[in-house]
Amino acid sequence: MDCLASWDPVVSDPFLYDVRFVVLDVETTGGSPDEASLIEIGAAAFLAGEELASFETFVDPGTEIPPFVSELTGITDDMVRAAPSPQIAVPQLVSLIGDAVVVGHNVAFDLGFLDAALAGCGRPPLTNAVVDTLALARRLVRDEVPDCALGTLAAVLRLAHRPAHRALADALATADLLHRLIEGATGYGVLRLSELLALPYRLAPIPVSAAGSLAVAPATLAPA
Repeated sequence: MDCLASWDPVVSDPFLYDVRFVVLDVETTGGSPDEASLIEIGAAAFLAGEELASFETFVDPGTEIPPFVSELTGITDDMVRAAPSPQIAVPQLVSLIGDAVVVGHNVAFDLGFLDAALAGCGRPPLTNAVVDTLALARRLVRDEVPDCALGTLAAVLRLAHRPAHRALADALATADLLHRLIEGATGYGVLRLSELLALPYRLAPIPVSAAGSLAVAPATLAPA
């Protein structure tokens, strides 16, 4: 999903401290919404770095959860048996999102499942502005970390929350990452929403000396 496609800077280009972000994550039975389904959704809304609200629910995928997914996430068939269907759970999430900027780590994956669920109940896909922390991290700190997996970034940047292959935990880790990356980006003039949305596509090099390194020395890293 193109993060710039549905957002009109002529209508509004707020400073980042005035932007409401909803950071989300999903757990699923597989890698594609054509063949798999949601089993958990987690999200949290933020304004100026402060958490405003959160949302968390299991989702009944309508099929058995593969054993490898249960092993990875700890989510079992019994845990989702009485949960709402995707067509009920996702509209509840949309109510939280409203007109906020949607944030995720590799967010196209999450949005693919959310939009599929919305299509399943006759609703249009999300058209909010979107920030992908994976793309931002690749632009800002790629040379300072072994890779840009969320777990690696959480460890290297010593974020308060660590991902655990559970939706809300991963969403909160992503929110920590978003705020850390915004903090670094302001060091070279990224102050408004349009500038943050455009940052992954900037062709000019981003000097580390302008914002300083966001990482900590390897010797101080906590286990991932």
